[in-house]
Amino acid sequence: SRKIKWCPAPGCTKVIECFVGVGKNSPMDVQCSCGHAFCFTCGEESHRPADCEMRRKWVIKNSAESENLNWILANSKPCPKCKRPIEKNYGCMHMTCAMCKYEFCWLCLGPWAQHGERTGGYYMCNKYQANKKKDGADRKRRDFAKASLERYMHYFERWNANKASCTKAKETMNKFSGPDDLLAVVSENTCTPLSQLAFISEACSQVIECRKILMWTYTYGYYNFSEKRAGNMKEFFEFLQGDAEWNLELLHNCIEVELQKFADDNCGEVPRDTFDAFRSKLTGLTKVTKDYFEKLNHELENGLEEINTRYGSV
Repeated sequence: SRKIKWCPAPGCTKVIECFVGVGKNSPMDVQCSCGHAFCFTCGEESHRPADCEMRRKWVIKNSAESENLNWILANSKPCPKCKRPIEKNYGCMHMTCAMCKYEFCWLCLGPWAQHGERTGGYYMCNKYQANKKKDGADRKRRDFAKASLERYMHYFERWNANKASCTKAKETMNKFSGPDDLLAVVSENTCTPLSQLAFISEACSQVIECRKILMWTYTYGYYNFSEKRAGNMKEFFEFLQGDAEWNLELLHNCIEVELQKFADDNCGEVPRDTFDAFRSKLTGLTKVTKDYFEKLNHELENGLEEINTRYGSV
């Protein structure tokens, strides 16, 4: 049933029932009582603001060999004899295949034996001139493949960096709730009851949630804004994305750097006003970041309607 699903967490036997209408491709974040959060629509990890189809295509793209093939296409040519891809490492056009030892011209792929004084040797390849039109088309194809790969790498590297940061944030949260129990150290150093330190766990949880959202905004951007669609919509998207990243970095840094000072065994007793100022700062950053990311999700899932209405999707 589309209204009832098993929780996909390993070992969990609970069932989730959704009372809200869910679109076929629209993400719907839910959280099981076991603590596992996932998309109710596709059953995978939460991936807002990217829809379920974007997520599916992105995962396939990242795991497939297609991008490796794109790199080969952009940086190599096949040996005319054995068809093995060959990368040009030196300046001269005289190529020798390492696999079959076939010697050929890099420009026209013809046998090197035919490239003597009569044809101008290295620099005046008549076969290259004869096939100039074809070579121009090949160069255009290769340039396009290279540009496509570079665009993909731009989004993938940032998607992957936020994924790694999310993992680190989970590790930090575990330190404040796991065997290390750094929360107890903070409690002792600041003379603050554990019941009054819930704001730390809330901040850690917010960082994890926002890292996931920011991670998937790069998938959203990859599939929604190509070079042909660069314009007001893309600029507005990148503004929101950059602002969200800035807010999140402030919160994440506050946890990873400033909070750690109070979790040091050698910290000593912390003055009350010092810790109160930190509490106020972390609580404020958590709220600001949460509000901003909720706005970001709303804008992206509604197709940036405000900017579209005002300026059009140039």
